[in-house]
Amino acid sequence: MLCVAGAVTSSSIVAFPFARLRFPGRDQLFITLLATMMLPGQVTLIPTYLIFTRLGWLDTFLPLFIRSWAADPFHVFLLRQFFMTIHRELDDAARIDGCGFFGLYWRIALPLSLPALGVVSIYEFTYNWNEFLLPLIYIDSLEKFPIALGLQMLQGRYRTDMGSMMAAALLAIAPLLIIFFFAQRYFVRVYRKSPFSQS
Repeated sequence: MLCVAGAVTSSSIVAFPFARLRFPGRDQLFITLLATMMLPGQVTLIPTYLIFTRLGWLDTFLPLFIRSWAADPFHVFLLRQFFMTIHRELDDAARIDGCGFFGLYWRIALPLSLPALGVVSIYEFTYNWNEFLLPLIYIDSLEKFPIALGLQMLQGRYRTDMGSMMAAALLAIAPLLIIFFFAQRYFVRVYRKSPFSQS
């Protein structure tokens, strides 16, 4: 849940100024932010490992969720596009009532963006629930292994108990199925507002 909270908070805080403020170099900064999506995670793996080692965060959950508090470019892009669909007349009306910039973000943008925030939450939860590489690198204690590494522990070198493996896999995907079932309407609402739905 810390990953979801970090992704929603940081991405929305970064996306809202890109959608509402006009300042020199805004478009160039946004393009630079999007360009970081082309950078593979393996490129930054060793430097971040060295940083977390010097901080003494190995074999803790801190390296797994602290990166979610640095705004993900895809989430920023998604939220920015959604914020831009909110009519600016609402901002003008709120300013007349004495609402500041943070008030516009907190009282106007966030309540109207619940579908997009729900999609970001689902993406982040699904990604972290299925994450295998980072826990394998940063966590050493068996009792701290997440579900993805736990499934790997059921696979033996010469023999695999397929019954236990299938049962554990069913338990692993059950939360994702339940969350998607209840949050499916958020995907539909965001898709209807996206420019792709006009084609």
